[in-house]
Amino acid sequence: MTFYVMLVLIVGFVLVVVYFAKAAVLEFEQRADEDVLKVKAGYLQIIRTREAMTAERKGLEAEAERIFNLYDLTRDSTKTFSEEEAFETFKEHLTRQLRVKDCRLLKGPLEGAGPREVVPEGYRFFPLKARNMVLGELAYEGIRPEEEETFAILAHQFAIALRRIRLYKEVERLAITDSLTGLHTRRYFMERFQEECARSKARGFPLSLLMIDVDHFKKINDHHGHLTGDRVLSEIGHVLLQAVREIDIVGRFGGEEICVVLPETDKPDALLVSERIRQAVAGRKIHVFDAHLKVTVSIGVATFPADAQKGEELLDKADWAMYRAKKNGRNRVMGFRIYDEK
Repeated sequence: MTFYVMLVLIVGFVLVVVYFAKAAVLEFEQRADEDVLKVKAGYLQIIRTREAMTAERKGLEAEAERIFNLYDLTRDSTKTFSEEEAFETFKEHLTRQLRVKDCRLLKGPLEGAGPREVVPEGYRFFPLKARNMVLGELAYEGIRPEEEETFAILAHQFAIALRRIRLYKEVERLAITDSLTGLHTRRYFMERFQEECARSKARGFPLSLLMIDVDHFKKINDHHGHLTGDRVLSEIGHVLLQAVREIDIVGRFGGEEICVVLPETDKPDALLVSERIRQAVAGRKIHVFDAHLKVTVSIGVATFPADAQKGEELLDKADWAMYRAKKNGRNRVMGFRIYDEK
């Protein structure tokens, strides 16, 4: 009896131990599975974070590259004051970054008949504006939809460079142009005159200088007022610009005196040009308020190298010839002659 009791107790104890051991093992396995899931979840989170960081890094690298490209375009575009050179730089950046097939700069009107007519079909157009200043438009093809934003940014940067170039040219024009006559200022005229003298001397070309003075200009100011005198000078400046070639240089020398440089022109031809100018001025009626004026000019002509070897000497000779023209009755052309000076 005692043996069976002991056996039952032992079996019961073993079963209890087995039960609790199994429960412990199950709990351990459950906790191990939970730990594995936590580790797996952590690992997946690490992978997702790394992927997000990689994507963000690539995005930042792409943004940095875009900024550097914009910087390069801005830097390269500001190296020149030529619209053509700036546009070629812009096209190089387009080709390198977007592989655009073709891009053209249209400077004419944006509406109606204009430069669009010469652009083949299939091209798209992008207006160039900078601070409400319309500069033209770009005609382009070959840009994918996902590249449109980058193209717009590059085009806007080019528009800024184009505006800077045109503003510079306008400032330069104002700096070298006499506001009253539309002719070159004396300072700029003298710079160009000296350049032409050096070029003519180096190449052995003749060069003629005309010194022009408005006859009785003081009387015009005294009788009709300075506004009328200003209008007279403005009209004469317009006549001169129409009478000379593009290579000729016309400048207001001071007061009512105007100079004209005729490159590669000998004295006989310079005298013909001067006579044409004299006749054009004399035949022009100038209307100012209620006054209808006809004015005349006296012109002196001197030529390099026949009359002088240096620019300053040529000015003196032309001025002397003009003085002789005024002394001999005004409204005439006279070429410099050595015996007149003596």
